[in-house]
Amino acid sequence: MLDFLPVGRPALVLAPMQDVTDLPFMRVLARRGAPDWFVTEYFRVHPDSRLNGYILRSITENETGRPIFAQMIGRDIPSLVRTATELAKHPIAGIDLNLGCPAPIVCRKDAGGGLLRDPEMVNRLLGSLREAIPGRFTVKTRIGYGDPSEFPRLLEIFRSHEIDGLTIHGRTVGERYQTPVHPECVTAAVEAMTCPVIANGNVVDVATGLSYLEKTHAAGLMVGRGAIRNPWIFSQLAAAFEGLPPIQPTRRDLLEYIRDLYDEMAREAIRFEPLGHVQRMKRTLVYISHGLDADFEQQIRRAKTPEEFSGICSDHLDNDELLPARPPADSKLFCGFEDLAR
Repeated sequence: MLDFLPVGRPALVLAPMQDVTDLPFMRVLARRGAPDWFVTEYFRVHPDSRLNGYILRSITENETGRPIFAQMIGRDIPSLVRTATELAKHPIAGIDLNLGCPAPIVCRKDAGGGLLRDPEMVNRLLGSLREAIPGRFTVKTRIGYGDPSEFPRLLEIFRSHEIDGLTIHGRTVGERYQTPVHPECVTAAVEAMTCPVIANGNVVDVATGLSYLEKTHAAGLMVGRGAIRNPWIFSQLAAAFEGLPPIQPTRRDLLEYIRDLYDEMAREAIRFEPLGHVQRMKRTLVYISHGLDADFEQQIRRAKTPEEFSGICSDHLDNDELLPARPPADSKLFCGFEDLAR
């Protein structure tokens, strides 16, 4: 079981996001209010795989003081068992299995969310890993591959293995990130499972997080893209749990966050290449700049050099205007969150 769950309030967890939630991001986020635990980007596992050294640093060099789970993705049982054994030699809180990644390239290999098309394979895989992992073993899943009606069968499988925690992204693989979540599936899991159930998907601010918890009675929340856009979301939620007013960050706070992330990511680059670094930052700014103003988003897309990037951010963010709590209601990056808050 997750014996380090916070007492008296729901748990708060950063969702693993490939090519985002690396060591620099964890450091930057922790300075603005760390979650109760982290989960690494996934270690790709196959017969010829070896532990990814860069992802491993999120474990071995993590100075945030928070527990960290190592996440694996794959379908070859001997390779997953081997990798879990190797990861257990490092200071991890446990092993997490990815059954939810909706990326087409992953699903075509019948890994991640693609495994949900084969419940019996999921059953064999969980049984083998549970037998092989002496410590904490958790699962992150979606509610089915093509339809929520698949979830009851999956839930039976999850119940039949003594997993220590279950995180549920409340959409199917096919829904990706384009629909509201299905809280009723999370509720069903909370009622059926003996382990803690963590709710994931569509949490973009305090109100959506509190609503998700109220609808599901989950043991906690996992936040992904909402934490890229708003790195203060964990401290805001923690304050709300205590009945305190959450902090209200300004555009200048956002500017400091962007600069901090820029510097941390640059420091970790094996070979710093200025133009390439700007392009990587722009991929992150898609979420950060979303909904602030159209001119800012358009100018950032056109930025090429560090000087252009820095100047655009300063021009638009170096002031004390409060940031909007939520993305736009018609957001295509954060679809369906308004249904959760109702």
